[in-house]
Amino acid sequence: MAITEQGLQLAQTIRHCLDEYVDIYVSEKLVPNEDAKKKMQVHTFGKLSEAVTKNFQAYEGLIFVMATGIVVRTIAPLLQDKLTDPAVVVFDEQGKHGISLLSGHVGGANELTRQICQAIGAGAVITTATDINEKLAPDALATRLGLRPWPKVRIKTMNAGLLEGRKLHWRIDRTLPHSVFYKRKLEQYGQWADLCVPSQLLAVLPEEKEQLEVVIIGERQLPELADLPKNILCLTPRRLIAGVGCRRGTPAALVMSALDTACRMIGRDRSFIDELASTIVKKHEAGIVYAGDSLVRPVKFYDNDKMEKMIEVHQLEESDFVKENIGIGNVCEAAAYCSVGDKGGRLALRKTNFEKVTVALLWEK
Repeated sequence: MAITEQGLQLAQTIRHCLDEYVDIYVSEKLVPNEDAKKKMQVHTFGKLSEAVTKNFQAYEGLIFVMATGIVVRTIAPLLQDKLTDPAVVVFDEQGKHGISLLSGHVGGANELTRQICQAIGAGAVITTATDINEKLAPDALATRLGLRPWPKVRIKTMNAGLLEGRKLHWRIDRTLPHSVFYKRKLEQYGQWADLCVPSQLLAVLPEEKEQLEVVIIGERQLPELADLPKNILCLTPRRLIAGVGCRRGTPAALVMSALDTACRMIGRDRSFIDELASTIVKKHEAGIVYAGDSLVRPVKFYDNDKMEKMIEVHQLEESDFVKENIGIGNVCEAAAYCSVGDKGGRLALRKTNFEKVTVALLWEK
């Protein structure tokens, strides 16, 4: 979002530097007419506060090119929770500094700031205590691993302990479907992790009361907060939704191949998929139905009215060809957002085209 001519120029530069599609919102004073708006590929607003309010939860990250004070005053009434708020990054008009302002870890603002700053030659301003002290925080690792921290209050306990020089010990429920994957990933990040039987996960011996423990556990196995030892933070796997669209009569082999490739693009395999989603128009598409049966995963089909609302709420890019054929211009992303519903989600992979198939991958918040 930008409010000046120089800010708009930097916003366009940032758009070209990112792999993902970026929507630009600018003051209507900068765009004289509809033709200019289409040529510049921008959205316009009359009041910044109204544009931010409308789009705050529509995007996973918001990048402001303006004074930090303006941004703070604008987003303050909209803040809800560090586990659900979007990443907010601020750049000055000249692109000298990029500030990770909100949701540095779980929302990914710190990584987004570093990525853009490296691309445009700006200085990254990261103020998160664990980052500036070069400590790898568990909530930051949770985002990379597709895990959800619980309870939120323990994040502060863990990070404060890290800053005091204490070590983290990770326990992983060995009965989880991807327990070995989590262990290997953690070891790549230099973490000490053990695979444990369920009865060991939340048991703390007297000599372990001062040790910081992070436990990866299934959501159904979470204890009551009152029963959780004070030195334990739990992480539960987020659901991964695969939104799928395809041409009529697409063979199942092509759908499966697309899902395989899409999952590899985010460092996973197709066994991580928890649910497939598509439009009701594809309810009898054999390739999609077979993919669900093969993966032993549910396939949800959504009507176009519901998907149209998701397209509007999340400002999803539409295809004229798809809209002409089935009535809506986005299938895979819109269907995935329908699956997560009110919980919301973060796109792990935006709409990606494969042979006769499109796939989007979405982590449930």
